Amino acid sequence: MSPQSSGPFASVCVYCGSSTGTKPEFLNAAVALGASLAARSIRLVYGGGSVGLMGAVSTSAHARGGSVLGVIPTALEPVEVSGGSVGEVMVVRDMHERKAAMASAADAFVAMPGGFGTLEELLEMITWQQLGYHKKPVGVLNVGGYFDPLLEFFDRSVECGFIRKEARAIVVVGATPDELLEKLEKYVAPTSLIESLAKEKKERGSENVLEHDDGGLLGGEKRSEEES
Repeated sequence: MSPQSSGPFASVCVYCGSSTGTKPEFLNAAVALGASLAARSIRLVYGGGSVGLMGAVSTSAHARGGSVLGVIPTALEPVEVSGGSVGEVMVVRDMHERKAAMASAADAFVAMPGGFGTLEELLEMITWQQLGYHKKPVGVLNVGGYFDPLLEFFDRSVECGFIRKEARAIVVVGATPDELLEKLEKYVAPTSLIESLAKEKKERGSENVLEHDDGGLLGGEKRSEEES
C-alpha cells in the first residue's frame, strides 16, 4: 500500500488507449505517467486490464509501489480480452456503471492518446464540469502533439460561438506528466454554464426593469414637450 498523498489529489483517473499506438513516445509517456503518480503517492484509477497504454500506466505505477484501482465491466473481464489487471479490481455490470465508478473514485482526470473510448470519456468529464456537476480538474497529456487537432477544434468552436471562453479553459494541457500534474494541482474551476446563464438572465431582467421603470421621468418629459 502506497503512502497517503500529500498533494491535493488522492487519486487520478487516466483515460487512454487499449493499444500502444504507432509511436514509442506514447508507450514511454504512459510509463512515465504511472511513475509520476506513484512518486506523488496518488492512486491510479483506470479501466482495468493490462493491454495497451492502459496496461503500461497501471503496471508502471504498481511496480513502483503505487496504488492502482482498475474498474472493468463483466464483458471485458476475461484475461484473453483485457489481460490480467494489477492492484485492486472492481468488476461492474456495464460501461455506464464503469464510467460512473471511475468518475466517483477520482479527484482529477487525465486523458492520454487513445481512440473513440478515450475521447468519449474525456469529453463527458469536460461537459459535466461545464454544467457544474463537478469541479475536478480535467487534463490532456499531449504526447507528441497528439491532441493538437482536438484542441484546435475547441478553439474553432469558441470562435464560432459554440463553446464559451470560460468553458474552453476547463481543458488543462501538458506535454509531460509532471508538467500536467502540476497544472492540475493549481487548477480552479470556472463558473458553470448553468450559473453563468442564470446570472445573465438576472442581469437582463434588471436592465429591463431599468428601461421600463424610469420613475415617470421620460413620461413627464414627453408630456411637458406636448404641453409646450
